[in-house]
Amino acid sequence: MSVTDSDVVIVGGGIAGCATALYLAQRGVAVTLCEKGLAGAMASGVNFGGVRQQGRPLAELPLARRSRGLWPRLGEIIGDTCEFIASGHLKIAHDAAGMADLATYAAAASGHGLDLQLLEGAEMRGRFPWLSPTLAGGSYCAEDGQANPRLVGPAFARAARAAGAMIREQCEIIEADHDGRRFILTAGDGSVFRAARMLNCAGAWGAELAARFGETVPLTARAPQMVVSEPTRYFIEPVLGVCNGDLYLRQISRGNVIFGGGYGIADTGTSRSSVLPENTHSACATAIGLIPRLAGLPMIRVWTGIEGYIADDIPVIGPSRTRPGLFHGFGFSGHGFQLGPAIGEILGELLTDGKTETPIGAFDIGRFAESTDAPSP
Repeated sequence: MSVTDSDVVIVGGGIAGCATALYLAQRGVAVTLCEKGLAGAMASGVNFGGVRQQGRPLAELPLARRSRGLWPRLGEIIGDTCEFIASGHLKIAHDAAGMADLATYAAAASGHGLDLQLLEGAEMRGRFPWLSPTLAGGSYCAEDGQANPRLVGPAFARAARAAGAMIREQCEIIEADHDGRRFILTAGDGSVFRAARMLNCAGAWGAELAARFGETVPLTARAPQMVVSEPTRYFIEPVLGVCNGDLYLRQISRGNVIFGGGYGIADTGTSRSSVLPENTHSACATAIGLIPRLAGLPMIRVWTGIEGYIADDIPVIGPSRTRPGLFHGFGFSGHGFQLGPAIGEILGELLTDGKTETPIGAFDIGRFAESTDAPSP
């Protein structure tokens, strides 16, 4: 049996966990990260790849704004741009009620420094003539964009290793406890990891880990479905979303069109997920309804992955309310990809300095407890 002692042990090797490991290692903190599969291969690697600020819960906008400043710098931070481009993000409204919702959101988001441009139907179609003429309009964010999710998590893991972090893949934690002085984590192969501080970045399994320390989080595992087409002539520059709708779509420079909609089947027990064909057909029909030119374009692959969704649609970020030294960063509810780089910095600041300047009070795990005596960070 091997025993590894560290200052901090992280459970979960998605972007948030690996970015935190990088931050800590660069500051001389002895950090070990345990990932049950491969770094960046779960939700961080199978998501849609949208790098958007627009449309997310307002409480997340300070995090998203901070993260937006990091995405263009990925080349210097982790040695890989991960195909990030600021292609813009267009959120579409089908009707007047949708346009009213977009206008309300734009006004609220402006208080966070997010500039959104409202486009009425004729103006939007003049700018993006490939859209259906039946649409009422949309909201455009020039700062938003896209990246390749299959590259980001592994790149953060490589950078963290190079900085001195120990990254243990294929290392599932099956027991987690505290002996009064430090956390004791046991992996399925019998390896033991000990540390004074622990970070829970376990994604869809984060609530299970929190429960081991007496904290309850209403989290549901879901499996968002994705589709990718054969390459076609590049013409869709912005990433697309739909107001009050379940479709998101982007085209990459190679010509493939990637879109998602609906949920498949998520099995956290086996860490496996599967698609539902009817949802794939529905997503294809919706995509053609928005962009008629896509009709007849062959689809070449469908996939899904497991993500953790919290009941109030925002993540848990910050210190435990039951166990000093324990910190959480999980449950990003389908919109954590863009936040990942900043989450690494924020969690790293909490673990090293005990505070962060980015407001995270809304994400306190204590919001699910009936009462708590601990102060908000």
